[in-house]
Amino acid sequence: MVADLVDLEQALVGDGELFLAYRDGCLKLLDRQNLKKGGLAVEVDPRPGEQHSYPAPKKDLLAQAVGKKTYSVVDATCGWAQDSLALFRMGYQVTCIERSPVMAALIADGFERLAQKDWVQRRELKPPTLLVGNAIELLANLPEAPDCIYLDPMFPAKRKQSAATRKSMAILRDILGDDLDRQQLFDVAWAATGRRVVVKSPDYAEPLGGKPSESLQGKLLRYDVYLK
Repeated sequence: MVADLVDLEQALVGDGELFLAYRDGCLKLLDRQNLKKGGLAVEVDPRPGEQHSYPAPKKDLLAQAVGKKTYSVVDATCGWAQDSLALFRMGYQVTCIERSPVMAALIADGFERLAQKDWVQRRELKPPTLLVGNAIELLANLPEAPDCIYLDPMFPAKRKQSAATRKSMAILRDILGDDLDRQQLFDVAWAATGRRVVVKSPDYAEPLGGKPSESLQGKLLRYDVYLK
């Protein structure tokens, strides 16, 4: 439950410029300059362009990278949980790891709202599992090896982004900072996975695990796939 992660109706984040509050039936992250603009919450509905059917077709680059025959996926760098939720809608069994208690609270609230969706209840589906803590430690102690471990570490920003993306990603960066331990995270993920590690990265970044088995290129990002 969200209450287990945030035991206050309103919690200050960092220097107090950001805070959590319940608004419009969900937990939101707000800043003092934009109180009237609604804030940011984990969006659980399909993204623009995605089909609303379940399971959603495994046609995009994310599905190709994770593998259409993959069953279990651990998203070790969950962030706003958008890739985790996309994978869930495709029918994968998803486990999420998030180190920030603030982001974890937002994600947990999103998963609670997801559980109330008609299509989820009708099919008796369970939202992704959320683990809160250091992914390096948690991956090293998984009870069983997943088919795929998915990494989307925070790289230094080098490109301008859209206003919406810039806002959500800038806030995420403010909370988490750059993932300076991303190489160690990859090494632990490689040891813990059963079949593959997928690394999502900006197109300017060097491959995290050396030469990948294959690389899927998008417009501004790519998925490096490492197969065991």
